[in-house]
Amino acid sequence: MNKTVMVIGYGNELRSDDGIGQQIANEIANWHLPSVKSLAIQQLTPDLAASLAKTDLAIFVDACLPTDDWDVQIQPLSPADDLDHSVHICDPRSLLALTQALYGYSPTAWLLTIPGFNFEIGDRLSRIAEIGKSLALLKIIQILDRIHTYWVEVQELV
Repeated sequence: MNKTVMVIGYGNELRSDDGIGQQIANEIANWHLPSVKSLAIQQLTPDLAASLAKTDLAIFVDACLPTDDWDVQIQPLSPADDLDHSVHICDPRSLLALTQALYGYSPTAWLLTIPGFNFEIGDRLSRIAEIGKSLALLKIIQILDRIHTYWVEVQELV
């Protein structure tokens, strides 16, 4: 049983901290994990639904404006209740809903957000975003480790 994970890091690399999702996706791609596909893209688009339909777990990674605690957040995602009919830009929940509508399946999904400080034109991360990037990579490693352990245990039961 080959289970697959897709990490989708998105954001604008020319807007400083907004590019953190792509940086994380590129870092994960450099790990060369056989069951993990990593995409670094500027925005979510409907054509990603085909790839998501072949994925067991999706992790969306994006920058966000800081909240009170300035912490990296991870939350489970479910498909949106109503399908967003925009053909150009999607949010993760709309993309999952589109995948469900087109393919009758939507993967388990998580949204990992990293607080950013600087969203001005530039190509460098702020110190806050750099710290968040390290924490986000650690959280992704933990997710991958847990999910791999779970899949192995399930396979042994079969």
